[in-house]
Amino acid sequence: MTIVYIIVGVVVLLIAIVVISVSFRRDAPGEEDDPLQARLAEYIQRGNVSSLEEIELSQPFSERVIIPIVRRIGEISARFTPQKAIQDTARKMELAGNPWPIDAATFLAIRFILAVVMGGFVFASVLLSPPENSSNGFLYIGGATFGGFFLPHLMLTGRITRRQDEVRKAMPDALDLLTICVEAGLGFDAAMSKVSEKWENELSLAFARTIREIQLGKVRRDAMKAMSDRLGIAEVTSFVAAIIQSEQLGVSMAKVLRIQSDQMRVKRRQRAEELAHQAPVKMIIPMAFLIFPTIMIIILTPAAIQISTSLG
Repeated sequence: MTIVYIIVGVVVLLIAIVVISVSFRRDAPGEEDDPLQARLAEYIQRGNVSSLEEIELSQPFSERVIIPIVRRIGEISARFTPQKAIQDTARKMELAGNPWPIDAATFLAIRFILAVVMGGFVFASVLLSPPENSSNGFLYIGGATFGGFFLPHLMLTGRITRRQDEVRKAMPDALDLLTICVEAGLGFDAAMSKVSEKWENELSLAFARTIREIQLGKVRRDAMKAMSDRLGIAEVTSFVAAIIQSEQLGVSMAKVLRIQSDQMRVKRRQRAEELAHQAPVKMIIPMAFLIFPTIMIIILTPAAIQISTSLG
């Protein structure tokens, strides 16, 4: 029966992980904001308009049940969560590019749900098969709860790091293309639009959003500052400050872009050299715990066998 309980617990844990992963699902490119309206438009185009109930039931189970439940939990938890925590989480999700179709309160609720689920699973396992030392059981439960609470935070931090690294790598090439377009006679807004059309990365998406904000009537200076705040990278902040200053002082935009491009390439090379110097230090840990013990086993095992044989 203990094996059966463990299997049931593993199944429950897998279901919880699936629920959390579905709630973190990123909307596919080109997907409508309202799935119900998209489904209704599809039925209208086919000429087979059914009732709204049938259209809603035709949606996936995750969109009908799981995501609304998670969002409802987020709305309830927002009443008891400090506003500072919600603002900090919203800021981090903005830096990550809003990778999931949830808000900050829902993200915090998911952290608590995952902590309770993983802690409850380990607690049930400890009750079914208690360890020899009772303090180890509390340690396991606390570790699982702590890990479940911080796992979404680690995922979010990893997405922020990957997004910022992608933007840093794309900055020199993007500035080169901006320089070429400006020198060819295009305006700065048209050059940014060309860059957003040329590539499909986080920097091009940030440029495209900035262009849309400018087209909707936002001042270029404010739109560029907003882009810098959304990315949170020192290189982008320096680039935006140089563009705003050149616009205010009337300096040649092409010259400023070329200087910024050269500086970005120098910074990218310096960052690569820094990572190369860090590589030997990072290799010490796997060498000390994985490679050296294996070498010692391979070298000393024949000698140990011969010594044990000679000693009878």
